[in-house]
Amino acid sequence: MSGIEMLDKYLGLATERQKLVVTNMANIDTPGYRTEDFDFRSELSRAVNNDAGMTAQPVMHEVSGLVARPDGNNVNLDREGMALAETQMQFRIGVQLIRSEFHRILTAINEGDKLE
Repeated sequence: MSGIEMLDKYLGLATERQKLVVTNMANIDTPGYRTEDFDFRSELSRAVNNDAGMTAQPVMHEVSGLVARPDGNNVNLDREGMALAETQMQFRIGVQLIRSEFHRILTAINEGDKLE
């Protein structure tokens, strides 16, 4: 698997987690809503080691240890805000890495032109 393919999977997972966190936040007033998340590292490992390509969605799980309100909703905005900040940082790092990879490829192409 190439570096760009791995970075594509990384960015895809970061995007999925960001969607999930935003969904959690949007459901703060939904009675009975339970916060969901997935283990980014485990899912990245699963995606990278899956030879057939990752077409399946990440394995979601209900977040345990959160205090539920009387209506059964357990969304915690502090937790979701931290998860959103973490995911945004992961995405920015992924974008920076993919830029570096393309810059490396462009440099190799330009250096090859000088050899002719």
